[in-house]
Amino acid sequence: MAHINEAGVKTICDICDRYAGEKTPLMMILSDIQKEYGYIPLEVQQIVSEKTGISVAEIYGVVTFYSFFSLEPKGKYVIGCCLGTACYVKGAQQIIDKFSEILGIKAGQTTEDGLFTIDALRCIGACGIAPAVTINGKVYPKMTVDMVAKVVDEYRAMEGTEV
Repeated sequence: MAHINEAGVKTICDICDRYAGEKTPLMMILSDIQKEYGYIPLEVQQIVSEKTGISVAEIYGVVTFYSFFSLEPKGKYVIGCCLGTACYVKGAQQIIDKFSEILGIKAGQTTEDGLFTIDALRCIGACGIAPAVTINGKVYPKMTVDMVAKVVDEYRAMEGTEV
């Protein structure tokens, strides 16, 4: 989304118009844009600012404060590794390290092919099945370092990009 085309600008304006009657529309607008495009770059924030009258600084502050918004595109498969206390004491750091090693990226980064993003998460509320990993909402309970390669291979197989 380096440069937004006319249709993209129209979509963003339509999203803003959806919430024109709301007292505090920003979170809803940004959430819909995040769902539509997967991230909210500065160019989009400028369009939202022009359309709503909310300053770019305020919009940027919201986008960077909440972890579910992103300034960068995420991969097709977002691997969320819980690093909350229960998961952490059961080896979550070693699990995220293994994902990083296999995919060649760190937490917060996306693979060059655009398939995978690793997110380090705080508690996801799955303490009873710790350590827990999510991939696009699917929960992998009691994850182990030995399971990581198999999980990555399953997703690569779905894409026909097995290594």
